[in-house]
Amino acid sequence: MSSLVVVKKSGRVVIAADSLTTFGRTKFGRKYQRQSEKIHQFESSYIGIVGDAAHSNVFECILEKYGKYLHFNSRQQIFKTYLRLHKILRDEFHLNPHAGDDVAYQSSQIDALIANNCGIFGMFEFREVHEFEQFWAIGSGKPYALGAMYAVYDQCQDPEEIARIGVLASCEFDNACEPPIMVYSLPLKAEAEAIAA
Repeated sequence: MSSLVVVKKSGRVVIAADSLTTFGRTKFGRKYQRQSEKIHQFESSYIGIVGDAAHSNVFECILEKYGKYLHFNSRQQIFKTYLRLHKILRDEFHLNPHAGDDVAYQSSQIDALIANNCGIFGMFEFREVHEFEQFWAIGSGKPYALGAMYAVYDQCQDPEEIARIGVLASCEFDNACEPPIMVYSLPLKAEAEAIAA
């Protein structure tokens, strides 16, 4: 699995992830692969995906082929985008949308976090979308990352440091997470507009 976090503080948003890929019990770290990146840049958004290793290839292809139909700047835009993506995932990439008979909706099988100058967001397998006010984490390292970020959020003003602490805690305690840590940071819209003025 992975550890993927987003943080919003001090007029900035940050997304960070570990670099380990696993296939069952086999580790496929950065030393053995050229592309260990779990975070994709699309226009002014950084989108991190956890789950099946195939998601990365599929998502790269979708960004290239369907980019003009994808919008990630608000909770409602992301929801509408994810509705479009579900059909593409199912019809073109052969997604198996069945998560069991006891669920209300077909699963898109992808969890992701998004950071851009409008905020930090999460989109989850049943296409629910959330906007976060401070921080969040996904992946197998989630409980460690959330606990670590909660412990330092009020004391630390640097959102990059908070994100690194979250992913480092995951790498320390979750056997599916491993450094190096990839971190991307950008100003929130109001801050970006003030800098440009």
